Amino acid sequence: MDTVGSATSRTVDPAIFERLQANIDSDGRVREELRNILQRRDRQGRMTQSLLSRAHSVPEAELEEALKPAWSSIMEQVNIIKEIETVASKHPYYKYNQLWTRDVQETVRLHKRTLRNTLRCPDLGCGFSRLAVNSVTLGDYQRPLQISQFVKDVHAGFQILNLKNDVLRKRSDSIKYNVKKIEDVVYDLSLRNLIPRKSL
Repeated sequence: MDTVGSATSRTVDPAIFERLQANIDSDGRVREELRNILQRRDRQGRMTQSLLSRAHSVPEAELEEALKPAWSSIMEQVNIIKEIETVASKHPYYKYNQLWTRDVQETVRLHKRTLRNTLRCPDLGCGFSRLAVNSVTLGDYQRPLQISQFVKDVHAGFQILNLKNDVLRKRSDSIKYNVKKIEDVVYDLSLRNLIPRKSL
């Protein structure tokens, strides 16, 4: 029995397990490093969204200055993405891509741009209708006129399209509601004589 046990123990090199443990430890360190970077990217993304939302609460004259911090925050996200690239590029793509792929895609919008941007146009109408209302609250009565013209132009563009894409057709219908909502804001301003007639 001792002879058999001795022979068996010599066939398994303990160094194999030491190397395996070293690889496990190394893998854990890389994953932890990537997770920390991704957490920073997530925080920075939320910060950017918060800064961009301020566009709805400042007069047009102050808009450029108000958005400067948002631009800086976006550039910080770019730098964080570069950090991910630096770490991940040292290893085979398949090994850690499941950790960062979705996060990076959400940041840089790696989708089919034309269709995605077209699909997002109706959403812009919703955002602009909110901006029109907020502009009036801030006493900026000219911005709703500009918004109204822009959204009408977008709506006119959708009227030209032969929308065979069911998703796109359904979403484009929603822009009609936003056109009406913005028109109501402009109409209310005109009734109160808050905008000159020549602007209409």
